[in-house]
Amino acid sequence: MEFEQENVSAFVNIFKTNKNKITNFDGCHSVELLRDINFQNIFFTYSIWDSESSLNKYRESNTFKDIWYKTKPLFSNKAEAWSVEDI
Repeated sequence: MEFEQENVSAFVNIFKTNKNKITNFDGCHSVELLRDINFQNIFFTYSIWDSESSLNKYRESNTFKDIWYKTKPLFSNKAEAWSVEDI
């Protein structure tokens, strides 16, 4: 996710404030915020979930909607989401 430079601190604070809410969501084992070493306003979130079904329940939850509502105006580009599974 790329943010306008002036919004980076706001995004980091939102993540830190809500990390426990996400981690405590049923099915989530961990969630981390990673910063691109070459571009200081590009971030990646890395999370581990029981299943894609658990992740989808989170994405449909009020917790996600609340966090999304706060972070969406900070983006400089549309956020991208990927799900990666071990086969």
